[in-house]
Amino acid sequence: MSKTVFVAGVGVISGIGSNTAECLNALENSRAGIDKIKYLQTIHQDTFPVAEVKLSNDELAQLSGFGPGISRTAMLSLIAAREAKNDAGIENFGSLRTGFISANTVGGMDKTEEFFVQFMANPAKGKLRNVVNHECGKVTQLVADELGIKNYVSTISTACSSSANAIMYGARLIKNNILDVVIAGGTDALTRFTLNGFNTLMILDNQYCQPFDANRRGLNLGEGAGYITLVSERIAATLPKQLYCMLSGYCNANDAYHQTASSPDGTGSFMAMEGALKMAGLKPQDIGYINLHGTGTQNNDNSEGTAIKRLFNPHFPKMSSTKSFTGHTLGASAGIEAVFSALSAQQGFIYPNLRFETQIAEHPFAPETSFTQQADLNHVLSNSFGFGGNCSSLIFSKLQA
Repeated sequence: MSKTVFVAGVGVISGIGSNTAECLNALENSRAGIDKIKYLQTIHQDTFPVAEVKLSNDELAQLSGFGPGISRTAMLSLIAAREAKNDAGIENFGSLRTGFISANTVGGMDKTEEFFVQFMANPAKGKLRNVVNHECGKVTQLVADELGIKNYVSTISTACSSSANAIMYGARLIKNNILDVVIAGGTDALTRFTLNGFNTLMILDNQYCQPFDANRRGLNLGEGAGYITLVSERIAATLPKQLYCMLSGYCNANDAYHQTASSPDGTGSFMAMEGALKMAGLKPQDIGYINLHGTGTQNNDNSEGTAIKRLFNPHFPKMSSTKSFTGHTLGASAGIEAVFSALSAQQGFIYPNLRFETQIAEHPFAPETSFTQQADLNHVLSNSFGFGGNCSSLIFSKLQA
């Protein structure tokens, strides 16, 4: 049994970059990926800004190596997961017990939507190859096949906490000596169904979002994928390259409050953060930075902020929402933010909360507004809270010399 789980590789694609280096450059230079809709065909093209990956489907196909008929969700997944695999530098990957635990919420819905536009106009039209890979698990399997992973493949879909739960599951498989290496995280592409659904909930911002600002209006949707390569102590000892950090704590909780709203007192958020701290053997004051769930909606930010006040008062760590860069990427968000948090734990990065202006009156803290590097940053908390009250927190800890 492995007592410690290490992060050996990272991979990400989002609205701010097509790989980890590009995304980090955007974070360092406060360059958001939110803009007018370009690739998604929707009547809301001029209404709601989003953070699309800045590549067409043809360009993604070329970058990923996937053939025709494969969804944007799967192409994003393969690009980021392959980067995480390669970044880890595991030479004997094929001889190890490997797993791919991937999250998503839309599956191949983008291709299904294309099919039904043609089918509804003429029942003899529409390419069936666009619907055969619709379900969420098929996206995972397609990518696992490309990565050469056959020992353990599973899909997690718990709304916006999906990727965090995939990472937790991967860590448990390693800790219980079932697998040696797990690539874990998630992916999601923008679809009309998603955009229309969030519009129906009336939580989309028609301006650029302002997470944790007193005058926030809602969220901007995004798309992308983020994965980390988790390895056991035994495998970590064989790697020639420097590890990023440890995944020292994690917890999933549920406040069972509402289908689409967080409890006003932040019960689920509090339990998730408290549970992650307990697993890691840490006290609240040990956390140096929180990568906030921070969607920019009234309910979510109030709920998370209330939980943070309850747990950390009076010593609040630095915090920010990187969704101000990437938008809310739904099932991919915790995977993308896990990459950012792993880099933060390794190198002491504190990311800015873009467009923050006015502190929320009920919160005795405010997010950071500039990119900084802090040498004594040892523990990073990453929050991901989803519909149905599914709340998850991860803690990434710096490796001690």
